[in-house]
Amino acid sequence: MKKLLFILLAFLAFANGNAQILDPAKWTTKIEKKSETNYILTFNTVIENDWHLYSQFTPDGGPLPLEIIFKNQKGNFTLVGKAKESKTRTAYNDIFEVNETFFEKKGQIQQKITITNPKLTEIKVDFNYQVCKDVCINIEKSFTFTIPAASKAAEIATIPTNLTTIDSANVDTVVTNTDANKEQVVTPEKVPVLDTKPSKQRGLWSIFFIAFLSGFAALLTPCVFPMIPMTVSFFTKQSKTKAKGIRNAIIYGIAIIFIYVVLGFLVTWIFGADALNALSTNVWFNIIFFVLLVTFAASFLGAFEIMLPNSWANKVDNQADRGGIIGILFMALALAIVSFSCTGPIVGTLLVEAASKGGIAPIVGMFGFSLALALPFMLFAMFPGWLNSLPKSGGWLNTVKVVLGFLELALAFKFLSNADLVLQLHFLEREVFLAIWIAIFGTLAFYLFGKITLPHDSPMTHISVGRLSFGLVVLAFTIYLIPGIWGAPLKLISGFPPPMTYSESPYGVGNSKGSSNATAQILPEGAHLGPHDLIAFEDYEKGLAYAKSVNKPILLDFTGYACVNCRKMEDYVWSDPAILKILQAEVVLISLYVDDKRELPKSEQYVSKETGKEIVSIGNKWSDFQITKFKANAQPYYIILDTEGIMLSDKPESYNSDINAYKGWLREGIDRFEKVK
Repeated sequence: MKKLLFILLAFLAFANGNAQILDPAKWTTKIEKKSETNYILTFNTVIENDWHLYSQFTPDGGPLPLEIIFKNQKGNFTLVGKAKESKTRTAYNDIFEVNETFFEKKGQIQQKITITNPKLTEIKVDFNYQVCKDVCINIEKSFTFTIPAASKAAEIATIPTNLTTIDSANVDTVVTNTDANKEQVVTPEKVPVLDTKPSKQRGLWSIFFIAFLSGFAALLTPCVFPMIPMTVSFFTKQSKTKAKGIRNAIIYGIAIIFIYVVLGFLVTWIFGADALNALSTNVWFNIIFFVLLVTFAASFLGAFEIMLPNSWANKVDNQADRGGIIGILFMALALAIVSFSCTGPIVGTLLVEAASKGGIAPIVGMFGFSLALALPFMLFAMFPGWLNSLPKSGGWLNTVKVVLGFLELALAFKFLSNADLVLQLHFLEREVFLAIWIAIFGTLAFYLFGKITLPHDSPMTHISVGRLSFGLVVLAFTIYLIPGIWGAPLKLISGFPPPMTYSESPYGVGNSKGSSNATAQILPEGAHLGPHDLIAFEDYEKGLAYAKSVNKPILLDFTGYACVNCRKMEDYVWSDPAILKILQAEVVLISLYVDDKRELPKSEQYVSKETGKEIVSIGNKWSDFQITKFKANAQPYYIILDTEGIMLSDKPESYNSDINAYKGWLREGIDRFEKVK
């Protein structure tokens, strides 16, 4: 009786959640006559915020590119060139290791055609594409353009038909032919969307804090630190009153902030946020920046000095003698020029990193950097007694500069790695990258312990406690990196080295099969080794039969080969020991790939009763299964089922990087199975 009651409650809960079909791209189309036989087909889309619709030019190996199929082309019309796209954005995807190209917010695709059959009355076009945010959706849409034989109107609006990924009762956008030059858009009530949790991305606050720490590091270099007491003493002694000295120092600090923020604004304004973002993923840009960072590192290590022309500093110094606010502004500019050999490499690195985030990130980055640079001048002017507590300038300033040089050198190889990943050259695979970092940070540790000296170092009879402590931290980090060569995940630096799949041995040096014992097991019929060597089924019926035989609940995983967040969940959540233990021992994993292009046998092909779509591939079958049974179309999408295929959890789970929350969701479904079995 309890089991019957539970099944009834689960059914009611499922019935309440049956409107989770997502369709974030709304389409309108039109056909424009250019001559008696030439036409332009235009597809316009409006995309919901934060969603990406992938372009037809996204390379293979990543998210699914847009595929345009002209169904009745043969003998009726020819295509004039490739379909043209409006503005897209390109960004490097470190999960798939490719540059992905996609539309944001809106997009337009145009295709020129030449009609060869004068009796042609309509053109049929299918779109297959993928949209992603926290989840990914594979969508297929059909469009029909009508060409009246009599009038051949200049512009004929059309509507998408056979909307295969939404409820057939809901039409996204209807375009009616009310006028040759107008489109009337009717948008029905929106379908409720699945409540998903946003992925954690580095925001402007993170950029600000990183920039602030970078400014503090620049402050401790030999180009800037000695300027603090000199400049503050100048303001306090030359001003007639203490209040005026404080005011001038504050103006000086604000001027420093103004100069660097203007620099950030100019970078954003000249290049544009989107252009910078695209540039940051460009192969040649990454190679050029690698060379620049190596050059900066060599300068910091003492090979040579990078300086702006002395004439610039002299001209600015002359202007600083004018006094007043203008003179103070030029004093701040003089500081920026004189300290360029130390601040230039840091500012350059920071600008590129901030620019890669797009938007106003370069401005925010320069504000954080300059604020850290300006604060000491303002604070010591307010409290001049603090100057006595400042450590004296000396060899420790050059040590700071050398440490920054090592950090610049390590960061340089990240940019070279980006280029290598995009080109798939396999010159800088994970093991080689980690070996280089181990060498760099190991050498830095020896330097801090005084075993290595560089050109501008002062003679040492001993090392300070602070230097020894920092050396121990660097040595510990170096030792932490070493197991990475043998396959350790190194989560502390996740995102910096190439992924584990981009290596000579994906399971680590000397281990071709990994540490799991799963490879030695006899796999159940229809099963294979999935992520982390988990036993997984790719066929629902076979997985269900196996779950019955072992009396375990099912983790049903709707996924895709080209689903970014599916891979993130597998890499960062499923890999957690607590989660992995559950997946290995307590559930039967069934992973259904909705983008599997393998064709079904003719006897298994059918027309979906839910969407009216022809189901011809394995991916079509599982996508239709998800839509029909669970009223959803997004991936990743996780459901806990009992051995009868009945949902156990209150609601399905989607992308969720919170390991504890995901574990709680799994535990809830498994515990319910144990109670009712």
